[in-house]
Amino acid sequence: MIALAALFLAAGPGGDRYDGRARQLDIKIPRIEAEITIDGVMNEPVWGQAARLIGFSRYAPTDDVAADDSTEVYVWYSPTAIHFGVRAFAEPGTVHATLADRDRMYSDDYIGIFLGTFNDGRQAAVFAANPLGVQGDGMMVESGASSGGFSGLSVGREPPDINPDFVFQSKGRVTATGYEIEIRIPFKSLRYASASIQTWGFNVLRKVQSRGYEYSWAPARRAATSYLAQVGHLTGLTDMRRGVVLDVTPVVTGRILGAPGDKGYGYDAHGLEHPRFGANVRWGINTNLTLNGTVRPDFAEVESDAGQLVADPRQALFFPEKRPFFLEGNELFAVPGNLIYTRRILAPLAAAKLTGKIAGFNVGYLGAVDDTVGSFDLQSHPVYNILRVQRDVGRSSRAGLLFSDKEDGAASNRLAEADTRLVLGPRYSLQIQGALSRTARPGVGVLTGPKWGATLLRSGRTFGTRYSLSGVSPDFRASSGLISRPDIVDAIAIHSYNVFGGEKSRLERASFDVLLDGTWEYRNFFDGRGALEKKLHFNSNFNFRGGWHAGGSVLVERFGFDPSLFQGYQIERHLGSVVDTIAFTGTPVIPNLDYVLSLDTPQFQHFSLSALWVWGRDENFFEWSSARIGLLNLSTQWRPTDRLRAEGSYIWQYYYRRTDGSKVAEGRIPRLKVEYQVSRAIFLRLVGQYTAQFQDSLRDDSRTNDPLLVPGPGGTLQRAARFTDNSLELEWLFSYLPTPGTVIYIGYGSTLGEAEAFRFRHLSRQHDSYFIKLSYLFRN
Repeated sequence: MIALAALFLAAGPGGDRYDGRARQLDIKIPRIEAEITIDGVMNEPVWGQAARLIGFSRYAPTDDVAADDSTEVYVWYSPTAIHFGVRAFAEPGTVHATLADRDRMYSDDYIGIFLGTFNDGRQAAVFAANPLGVQGDGMMVESGASSGGFSGLSVGREPPDINPDFVFQSKGRVTATGYEIEIRIPFKSLRYASASIQTWGFNVLRKVQSRGYEYSWAPARRAATSYLAQVGHLTGLTDMRRGVVLDVTPVVTGRILGAPGDKGYGYDAHGLEHPRFGANVRWGINTNLTLNGTVRPDFAEVESDAGQLVADPRQALFFPEKRPFFLEGNELFAVPGNLIYTRRILAPLAAAKLTGKIAGFNVGYLGAVDDTVGSFDLQSHPVYNILRVQRDVGRSSRAGLLFSDKEDGAASNRLAEADTRLVLGPRYSLQIQGALSRTARPGVGVLTGPKWGATLLRSGRTFGTRYSLSGVSPDFRASSGLISRPDIVDAIAIHSYNVFGGEKSRLERASFDVLLDGTWEYRNFFDGRGALEKKLHFNSNFNFRGGWHAGGSVLVERFGFDPSLFQGYQIERHLGSVVDTIAFTGTPVIPNLDYVLSLDTPQFQHFSLSALWVWGRDENFFEWSSARIGLLNLSTQWRPTDRLRAEGSYIWQYYYRRTDGSKVAEGRIPRLKVEYQVSRAIFLRLVGQYTAQFQDSLRDDSRTNDPLLVPGPGGTLQRAARFTDNSLELEWLFSYLPTPGTVIYIGYGSTLGEAEAFRFRHLSRQHDSYFIKLSYLFRN
């Protein structure tokens, strides 16, 4: 099969040939005055004049090996768009292809096209399509992010943000020898420099699910500090006619709300009888600068956030942005440490955004007026101003500045920040950040505090390291951002070692890393006191032939009592007939020993599974004592047909006291989502999620065993009594989405509760709603 494909490549049609394995990476693609029908059949004569790309290399899970399957890509451009044709060869019956919703095709085989339209080696627009032409897209902005923990020190390209949506055309078909795809990307959908002759960064990736491999046309190395600095180039682009870019998207939304009342359960149709009108406007001022505006932007809750359980109450939960207006140009607002988090803007009445490149600077400005629901006094309209400026330094380095301001009646928050990522060579990079905030609140006064950090990363094929030191002052505030955990200094050192199997070995790669992590209370760090938390993690990860992945970890930790988490807690002491209260000081130090196992199956033709199991001795945050803990996280996909898919997940977390074996807390979240794709534009979705949470009456476990008192309303103290919270969320959605911006959503959501978890006998409706959203993209 491969020999036949190679013969076809050598003799097939096409213009100039560019072999990635031979490092023929600068492509002069032809400009042709022609238009074609995007139907997935490359039978138009123009494809015979296109530049032809061959010679792909394996990129993941290992690199520097010729691809196992042949791929050829044809490229040309017309005055208004750039065109790609793909012929991917595969053994019969091995192609994974389903009819899915946008950005839901990454469990299939797919082709990914990277266009670095500013040729800066730092960012690229990503356009993807599966063998049927189902689209995925997003933006990739290299930030030098690396992960430790259970997955080891990351090696390879950073994942793109798939939230942005671009308007482009694609169509594909499965053939007897693999599949073909045609893609047309209008210049209206892109931002690029204003030079008369353009050079763009460029690469093509191919994912083959049956092998678990990813192939790259440019022979990129996974261990390099920058992926985008290794790609090829489209050269000599000229006379591209983008035209006037003016997109207007009027939006209308309506709701019917149901809730219990004095006369029983009833519905309020005011939101449907008086629908909410809004609009989004996008104006391309020039080829590299865009102005967006919105009035009363639409809600984004067509699917509720997936449930999360809190493992550490000191860590803030992160939920991704889903609203279309805030996703436009989102890559220009990327700041280390989530200092820009647009979900802080809860229900804006109006907002404006300017994004692009000005005089060599990447600029992003966002201004918004929020509803009173997000104000300090519940009466004022908070006003947000966020300005992010970045400058390219050298080939792959950059420097950035941030200023954010929130004016909220008599309260305010201002933040200034500077950061840089310096690529020091093919293996080393350094990231530095410093920020200062000033917060004023009535009755509190003015608080001023810094946030700072530095990370040195060595990306090596065999040996890698990461050293970082960061701190967040207790007086630092970010009203336009999300601080995961304040008032700490954190020092991390990770050493990672990789071993590679032979070409015929079932084990393709094994990685082993050791993580040392110390966490101090902010002021204790500068006073020279001991660390609040000490962690020593031993992690191992294994990649096997065919796409299997397994991991295991041993976590050795010591956690010191954190008084900030238990501020105001008291212990109720019974001394005969006398009731006394004393301050709760907790167990001074809790030693932990945990174990982790993980398993990920390949993306089989119809099924995939991912599992994570953590168990051992860990801290009981509820009572600050040692506990026997467990965390199970299961997720699976089932694709019985090319139109139907089901995704299931189950999260289970429990804490048992080590003193007497009683259960102190438990959380369980099963979730099922079923989608049926009627056509490329129409799909139906059903979602069911059950959240069951239990917490026992809290006590001073392992010491006095007396009840705990927690702060209540009006400065009172009350017992932390036992409680359960069980809710079932049910949703259905009809979606018609022919192109980004033009949509019809009709949906329903309901929340029901019951006293005993998973009984399903006495469920009572807590609230429900019907909603409709209509929008249409007018593009000139």
